Amino acid sequence: MKKIKRILIANRGEIAVRIMKTAHAMGIKCVAVRTAAEPNALYLSSADLIYDETDETAEIPVFLDIAKLITIALETQCDALHPGYGFLAENAYFADQCRDNKIIFIGPSPDSIYKMGNKTVARQIALKHRIPMAMGSPGSIADEDEALKHAARIGYPVIIKAASGGGGRGMRIVRQASEMEKMFTLASREAEKAFNDPSVFIEKYIENPKHIEFQILGDMHGNIIHLGERECSIQRKHQKLLEEAPSPALDDELREQMGSLAVKIAGAVGYYSAGTVEFLLDSDRNFYFMEMNTRIQVEHPVTEMITGIDLIEQQIRVAMGEELSIRQEDVKLKGWAIECRINAEDVQAGFAPAPGRIEKISFPEGPGIRVDTGVSAGSSIVASYDSMIAKLIVTGSDRRQAVTNTKLALDKVWIKGTKTTLPFFRMLMRNHLFQSGSFTTAFIEQDLERYYCNSEYEEMIAAWLATKLFIEENLTEKKNNLSFDQGKGLTPWLLRKRLTQF
Repeated sequence: MKKIKRILIANRGEIAVRIMKTAHAMGIKCVAVRTAAEPNALYLSSADLIYDETDETAEIPVFLDIAKLITIALETQCDALHPGYGFLAENAYFADQCRDNKIIFIGPSPDSIYKMGNKTVARQIALKHRIPMAMGSPGSIADEDEALKHAARIGYPVIIKAASGGGGRGMRIVRQASEMEKMFTLASREAEKAFNDPSVFIEKYIENPKHIEFQILGDMHGNIIHLGERECSIQRKHQKLLEEAPSPALDDELREQMGSLAVKIAGAVGYYSAGTVEFLLDSDRNFYFMEMNTRIQVEHPVTEMITGIDLIEQQIRVAMGEELSIRQEDVKLKGWAIECRINAEDVQAGFAPAPGRIEKISFPEGPGIRVDTGVSAGSSIVASYDSMIAKLIVTGSDRRQAVTNTKLALDKVWIKGTKTTLPFFRMLMRNHLFQSGSFTTAFIEQDLERYYCNSEYEEMIAAWLATKLFIEENLTEKKNNLSFDQGKGLTPWLLRKRLTQF
């Protein structure tokens, strides 16, 4: 067992802040990396030591540069490294290089990362251990001709998926044979661009399922448990927008069945650290193994809120060689938690990224409200990184109360300077289908009439401001006419009356 004294945070943004918060509570010092893209980022203020890596001529971004990160860890005398999520978090070679340089990688073994990170290998392992799966190719497929053969055997629709990586990239749905050539090429090209691996496989596409994932914890002594499930069906372009725990679709019996199989497949690769086993659940309550993520998830806070277990702390303790102090029977799910990913995106433009500078930002506070963020007023959301501004996590004694509390909390969030996903979440909390819990992954594409919610007084305020601007630009030059300054104290109705004079 080795004591960790200093951790290099090989990441940025809210997850860097999140990791440092727990590390400091454990008496562990943290090193952060300053980049040229974000020289004044909020996460830097949480670090005990900052390594300056603002060389704009670097060919590889620092958080993707394995050799550079190893060098930084050695130069700053870090005995451990936490990869967060994204970037190199699921890179087996990176974990192996940390081990070779006697740096503790706070995550699973390189072997587990490789086996679960490669979707075709993961499918073979699941098949061997009789984990339910959708029909598919036994491994990667070479070209569209092979894809057509598998699709004819499986039956349309099918989905082509990248063998490496995740996050919805390298995925294409094929509903008929005539689409195969185009979709195969698009999926393969996107996989190569995103993961430096063009390999893809094919499986039966399950129409309108629920996306359910189980949080796993394992140690180096062979102990593995699950911490219940998360509902992740609210997504666009195969990427999650909102998560909640537990899921409204599961009862205790189904939870136990799925959870035990999640533990089983993790055990098949000798898994330790935090991880997530993901399933699709169809309308007949049949479930199918989809993939395993060998890292901390963006949505981990909802599990923490209903279990009271700090997942980052558990990752660090496991990395030091400690045995899990929690047994399966100790895990109790209490209440309900909902997480909204507040991103800098233009909802009405199909959730397109909307980078910009955050001029003002304000979040609600109080019992049952948690905000994980990596920005403050003055921060910039840059195009070179993801568009996340913050995660708003709200709890309730049950789902109904959690939805109500989230609606109230969202109405108290104020962000000025860039478009955000706030209008979508405000609409979502008021949507009857979402409130019923009967939504699927097709919710956004098929079940929404609009993506945004107007506040009660939004149109009136907009008309009021437009009228004042009209006065300022067109009437102030006239003597005795109503000026902008003179109109400050007027109500919209009194202003209308006065304007009839002109």
